[in-house]
Amino acid sequence: MPHIQQREIPADRFGRLVEFDGQSGSPADVQRFLQEHGYIVFRQGLDRGRVMSARKEVLSRLGEVGEVAEPVTEGRVTWQSRRPDPTEDGGEFWKSVNYGQALREVTHGKPTYDIVEKVFGEAARGHDLMYLRPMPPGGVTPLHYDYPFFAGDSLRIHTVWIPIGNVPLCDGPLVLVENSSQFHDLLDPIRAIDFRGNRSNDAVQAAAYDSQNALHPIDLAEQRSVRLLSTDFEAGDIVVFSGFTLHGSLDNNSPDERIRLSCDVRYQPAADPHTDERYFGADPKGSKGG
Repeated sequence: MPHIQQREIPADRFGRLVEFDGQSGSPADVQRFLQEHGYIVFRQGLDRGRVMSARKEVLSRLGEVGEVAEPVTEGRVTWQSRRPDPTEDGGEFWKSVNYGQALREVTHGKPTYDIVEKVFGEAARGHDLMYLRPMPPGGVTPLHYDYPFFAGDSLRIHTVWIPIGNVPLCDGPLVLVENSSQFHDLLDPIRAIDFRGNRSNDAVQAAAYDSQNALHPIDLAEQRSVRLLSTDFEAGDIVVFSGFTLHGSLDNNSPDERIRLSCDVRYQPAADPHTDERYFGADPKGSKGG
C-alpha cells in the first residue's frame, strides 16, 4: 500500500480514483461527473509524445545544474545542485524553466484548453503562473484546499494537474480526499474570509493548510469514514478538480530515487476577472511574492 506522511495507508482507507466513463466530447457528461466526484481524470487526454518532450526539456535544465543524473529523462536525483540562488538571480533560472516552450505547449496548449472548456461549458482562461514540481524522494505535499490562494476574483477556478511522465503510486502522485468538497466544517470558515481585503501569504497559507492538517491524513480519513484516493498515472493523463477539493500528495518512495515531476496550473472561465497580478501578466509572483 502507498504511504502518506511516513505512514502506510490501511487498505480500507485507500481507493483508486474513479475513472470517467462518460463521453469525453460531451460537456454535460463531464460536468455531471465532476459535480458528483469533485474531480475528473482524463486518461490520455493529452498527447504522450508532447508530454515526454516537456519532461526532457525540464529535466535537461535540471541536469545543467547537476540536480539529475544522466540519462536525465529518468529523473534520478543526485542530491547536489549548482542552481543559482533565487535571491541572487531574482528567480530567473526557475522562471526560465517554467516558461519552456515544450512545457507550455502541454500546460497551456489547445488540447488542455479543449478539456477545460468542456469542464466549464464555456471559454476558459489559464493562469500565467503555474507550479512546476520536481518532488524528490522523501518529499510530500500536505493536504490543502486551493481556493484560498486564488479567491477574490473568480469562484470558479479549477486546478489542472498534469504528470510530466509516468508517475506510479510509489513516486508520490496526487492524492484527493474522498467527498472533501462536502466538509463544510472546514470549508465554511474559508468561504467566510474576505480574501479581497487580505491577500497576505500568511492569511492564505493558514486558511489553505492549518485546519486541514490538524490530524494526520489517515486519521482524518478514519474520523470522516472516507478514503484517500490516487492511482498510477501515465504521461498524457490529466486531472481537473475544483478549489474546494482537499488534496496533497503521497510520499515519494521511489525505489530508483526518481523525482516525481508534475505541474499544476489553474484555469477559470474567460468571462471571469483575470486581473490578479499574483497570477496573471508577464511576471506573476504568486501568493509568496517570489
